[in-house]
Amino acid sequence: MSNTEFHRIKRLPPYVFAEVNAMKARARANGADIIDLGMGNPDQATPQHIVDKLVEAVRDPKTHRYSNSRGIPGLRKAHAAYYKRRFNVDVDPETECIVTIGSKEGLANLAQAITSPGDIILVPNPSYPIHPFGFILAGASVRHLPVGMENGASTDIDSFMIMLERAVRHSVPKPLALVLNYPSNPTAEVVGLDFYRPIVEFCRKHGIYILSDLAYAEIFFDNDPPPSILEIPEAREIAVEFTSMSKTYSMAGWRIGFATGNKTLITALARIKSYLDYGAFTPIQVAAAAALNGPQDCVQQVRDMYKQRRDVMIEGLAAAGWEVPSPKASMFAWAPIPPQFAHLGSLEFSKLLLQQAEVAVAPGIGFGEYGDGHVRLAMVENVHRIRQATRNIKEFFRSNAGGVAASKDPAARAALLESEKAKA
Repeated sequence: MSNTEFHRIKRLPPYVFAEVNAMKARARANGADIIDLGMGNPDQATPQHIVDKLVEAVRDPKTHRYSNSRGIPGLRKAHAAYYKRRFNVDVDPETECIVTIGSKEGLANLAQAITSPGDIILVPNPSYPIHPFGFILAGASVRHLPVGMENGASTDIDSFMIMLERAVRHSVPKPLALVLNYPSNPTAEVVGLDFYRPIVEFCRKHGIYILSDLAYAEIFFDNDPPPSILEIPEAREIAVEFTSMSKTYSMAGWRIGFATGNKTLITALARIKSYLDYGAFTPIQVAAAAALNGPQDCVQQVRDMYKQRRDVMIEGLAAAGWEVPSPKASMFAWAPIPPQFAHLGSLEFSKLLLQQAEVAVAPGIGFGEYGDGHVRLAMVENVHRIRQATRNIKEFFRSNAGGVAASKDPAARAALLESEKAKA
């Protein structure tokens, strides 16, 4: 029997990134030096004082026992202190905060906790895959709200509210929840607090929950910190916000995140997690508390590093003839496919970059249908490698001026692509 017969598996489309990842693995096995700008996987070591605290805690046999699915009290208090320090928001660590095994797990399990079959969820498109598929796996139907960067400009609140009002008016049943994600993955779009105000007012009026993904809260440039939706006092009546240690402290593999906000939603998440896990390993939680409570110069160092990489990437791509908006936050650049390659779509364009430029990127179609005109570039290689990537891309553009990208005949294009695969 095939696992495609299982109900939930059937609701998942083929994983677009798997095709590019398989090509990347084959190319590396054949000796190619692939510069990987595809997955947003931080390449820096976790700061030493955090690692030292983990080692100290793991030496204590008492920490080897089951932990707490809500998170240890010390970590929840540290997170509440962070919200007060960063956003001037008071959080009750007992009722308005829960530790998650990464923000991705938290969002998926909250979807399981609050969703009934047939519920409607409003999700931006393009978006990080767990935003729609966490709810799809829970039996919901997703209604997409097209968003994104147009000529480097963020979605304006007036346009967003028109989309939101139309979606609510024409949805039966009324939507259960709205997902927001700023700074955005994949688009790197940012918004200010004024963007959230009318959304909170509208969703309170219509009884719609808001799930805000703020995983990139600390990866910002130009001295303009992204706000929390919970800075709007009324938001905690309907909203919960997900944050993460992964990018801020280069702790992606440690799998520590948080859900903060509305007591009803936090209670629901805590209830379902109590059946599913015993929380993250206690020493990891102890070290995460040390990260939040300790010196924060490491956060500024991470921010400065990504800013340098951003500048090198955007300048190098411009020199190659690829005009890409400079992101104001996150660790990604959201790059429109150059006009001469646009007819390929993001997946075929990504394959060509991998085959001919030896640069891996994430095809925009993997983030939703409205992402197909873009690819996402992650700043997860050092500046030397990023410079090499932009040089490779420049040569790729030059060599394809009249080749596969210019061909609009599907058969000819397919033949050329197969020829490039054979070379690889």
